[in-house]
Amino acid sequence: MNKQDTRAPETPATRFLRQHGIAFSTHLYEYEEHGGTAVSARELNVSEHAVIKTLVMEDEHAQPLIVLMHGDRKVSTKELAREIPCKHVETCKPETANRHTGFLVGGTSPFGTRKQMPVYMERTILDLPLIYINGGRRGFLVGLHSHDLLRLLQPKLVHVAN
Repeated sequence: MNKQDTRAPETPATRFLRQHGIAFSTHLYEYEEHGGTAVSARELNVSEHAVIKTLVMEDEHAQPLIVLMHGDRKVSTKELAREIPCKHVETCKPETANRHTGFLVGGTSPFGTRKQMPVYMERTILDLPLIYINGGRRGFLVGLHSHDLLRLLQPKLVHVAN
């Protein structure tokens, strides 16, 4: 898993992975505005289920949190609020998400964020041996073992997929 694209950018996310000794592959693709994980899965020729979205949300007190979800699934915010627990969770506005993470929406990585935030991960992600997740720039994913997410991010495992 040491496939490295020589054109791959160095980002806060890739620096974070290297600092923590995580093996990862780099995958560049042509980014499409509002294309989502369907585009990256198609371009990388992988299942959209193995492409993990990094979603920045906030609770009723405007406290940010990160949710990691399969590309082909949606987050039940009602179920997430129940599991956290809090009264209500919603997706951040793009400019708010950018401010919390230091990444542009569409290029948000859970690694190397500007602010420390709690991370919640759909537990079925661990069923996948290899995942593809944003590397900190639009059109750039990194491939790594799903269990590395546990060690690096220490997420709370949730079951909130729709």
